[in-house]
Amino acid sequence: MNLPARGPAQVRIGIAIAVPEPYAGELQRARAELGDPLAQAIPPHITVIGPTVVDEAVMPTVVEHLSKVAADTPPFRVQLRGTGTFRPVSPVVFVALAAGIAECEQLERATRSGVLHQETRFNYHPHVTVAHEVPDAELDRAFTELAGFDGAFDVDCLWQYEHGDDEVWRPQRCFPLTGDLAS
Repeated sequence: MNLPARGPAQVRIGIAIAVPEPYAGELQRARAELGDPLAQAIPPHITVIGPTVVDEAVMPTVVEHLSKVAADTPPFRVQLRGTGTFRPVSPVVFVALAAGIAECEQLERATRSGVLHQETRFNYHPHVTVAHEVPDAELDRAFTELAGFDGAFDVDCLWQYEHGDDEVWRPQRCFPLTGDLAS
């Protein structure tokens, strides 16, 4: 995984939607069985903002920003179904979203503003990675074996993760989605 460099008095964060059980365990086991070296370091999630380095002094502003975004965002439902890939651009196989795509896109736009504004290399595409940095045969296997994956869950929280010195991503703070469903 290509991560931005982190200096002293900085943290590397990511903003994501956590995939709950029983799906998280199933997807993490599948990723490990495919030999993905990041299987135990990255909990199953839908990225909202990928790895980002922030000065520790700015974290209170980040927390305030994420709190506001979450307060303005109503809970929504995600349906995970089937597989997709970013090949040949990137050696990634993922579980696709069949529902909740527009809500994830709106959440990403709102989150990637203010203190977290940044240019992106690729257009946002919500997904759950299940194979990355593995040989082509394992990418093919992931694509085939998880093609029948189907699971739905309610999204009621936006998570801020932190990347530790041990290379593991850990959830740090939940920002409850409390926006008005009628808006």
